[in-house]
Amino acid sequence: MRSRACIGLLLFLSACATSAPPPSARGTRSPRLANLQRAAALPWREGGQCVVREASHPWPVLIERCYQALDHDRIEFHDTAGRCAVASAGAGAMGVGLCVLVAPEIAVGAVIVLGVVVVAVAIKEELGAYELRQLYPEEAGTARGTKVSPQEAEAQRKPKPEPVGQDWRPPVPPVPLDRTNRASCEPVPVRHLGGNDPHNECADKIPNNSFPGWDVLVNGKNFDGLVLAARTLWEVKTDNFDTYPLDLRRIVLDDQIPKMQSERELARACGFDFKVAVRSAAHKAALLKRDSTLRVVVMDWC
Repeated sequence: MRSRACIGLLLFLSACATSAPPPSARGTRSPRLANLQRAAALPWREGGQCVVREASHPWPVLIERCYQALDHDRIEFHDTAGRCAVASAGAGAMGVGLCVLVAPEIAVGAVIVLGVVVVAVAIKEELGAYELRQLYPEEAGTARGTKVSPQEAEAQRKPKPEPVGQDWRPPVPPVPLDRTNRASCEPVPVRHLGGNDPHNECADKIPNNSFPGWDVLVNGKNFDGLVLAARTLWEVKTDNFDTYPLDLRRIVLDDQIPKMQSERELARACGFDFKVAVRSAAHKAALLKRDSTLRVVVMDWC
């Protein structure tokens, strides 16, 4: 009896997978982006990694593969439309949940999430990366080995009607050109310079880092991280500053302060904020004593 119920559920899922999307949804978003945005409204236990991995599949397939990764303690399913009674018979709550979630349009009250949903980290990063690719398609495609033709890049950069109200965002500042006539303010993910794996690991863990595993080239400088949502470039210092003798501390500060000031100006020239992450409160205090205008934080993630 249970196996027949499961077969019925799978047949129902297959039917949903072949259902045509509503007319308003066709031609507006890529299926992967639509899946990521839809999944962002649900609570996930593992940071949304399964969703990012399966996002290119049809939504019913994604849900079937990632259903167990949902935070089931914070979500309730109700068959308000009466479409899941047959498909879930004998399959229990899991059948109802799968059936409700794979529906092309979820009925009001069918999915109830307890508490505020914070977008899962992996999904947020993927959406941020998508936004960057939309802003700078040619450069972002090159960094990932995907060639985008100049004509396609130009078409994607054509001005769009200005949004109003809550959709408004501050305009991107003018982009200066380098000697090769390339827009040097366009953030381009590039490989870590290498040679210091512990440093790179700390950089990858910058909260909400849009490109973990990469440096970001802006205005001729490789920065350790970029938080695209906050338009902030980061540098990470992993010195064991507390263990240095006073003379060495002075030498380190003499070297770091001018570089940080220069990096800050490069970031600001392209409309980005700039932050520095250090390992200890003593290192932070010493930097701010030299230049109180720097924005320095102590890493609690590394």
